[in-house]
Amino acid sequence: MVPPRLTLVPPIPDPNARNDEADGASGQAAATGLSGNVAALPFADHREKLRILEALLFAAAEPLDEHKLKSHLAEDEDISALLDELQGFYAGRGVNLVKVAGKWHFRTAEDLAYLLERYAVAERRLSKAALETLAIVAYHQPVTRAEIEQIRGVSTSVGTLDILLQTGWIRLRGRRRAPGRPVTYGTTDAFLSHFGLESVKDLPGLSELRASGLLDGNLPPDFAVPEPTDVAALMPDELPLEATEDDDEAEPEVDDEMLQPLSDDEEPDKP
Repeated sequence: MVPPRLTLVPPIPDPNARNDEADGASGQAAATGLSGNVAALPFADHREKLRILEALLFAAAEPLDEHKLKSHLAEDEDISALLDELQGFYAGRGVNLVKVAGKWHFRTAEDLAYLLERYAVAERRLSKAALETLAIVAYHQPVTRAEIEQIRGVSTSVGTLDILLQTGWIRLRGRRRAPGRPVTYGTTDAFLSHFGLESVKDLPGLSELRASGLLDGNLPPDFAVPEPTDVAALMPDELPLEATEDDDEAEPEVDDEMLQPLSDDEEPDKP
């Protein structure tokens, strides 16, 4: 005799219970910001907290402290543990999460800093004193600082010349053959390139300056604009920059006949 087969019948699900579970899952998903078809597991909730901190730190214009970050999470959250975990996640990436002076912010990885170097040209407007000094150097080169002050009628600060040197428009030519060996200044090729000149001889003359309104109409009758010259070689009254005040100038040659003693029948020349 064959024993009868037993068939297991699955229980009939309660539709009300299923609706309650669906409503609970949807409500939890909405609370965590996840879509309705994603289960709100504990891991998903933890990941959402990390995403919140990541977004806050990324959008912040300045480093944020833990107190400010914790204000966006529950009061019982371990903000330090979350930040440490996020820091470990970014440890090997091109952007690192670092803590400086008690505050957190993203920073480019130190070994990749060389990729982000950029050379920006910062435009700086020259002062009136700098423009006057530049014009004097261009028209009167080679010229010393004392000569610049004599032409301007006022003292010229060292900072004014330093700015022109930094722009690359003037250069140190040499030293004047004068007491103190003052430095002489001249223009550079960068000056010509910036102002679109082939040489300093193309600088505007008296008539052009007057026509453009850059000169006063009531000028002295003997007023004249010097003809600029830019000779690369040192002028006869210039010494190399390496020359110092202790360097002796070359003594003039003396004729040997002048050193010969006078004979008894010769008398020295009277003044």
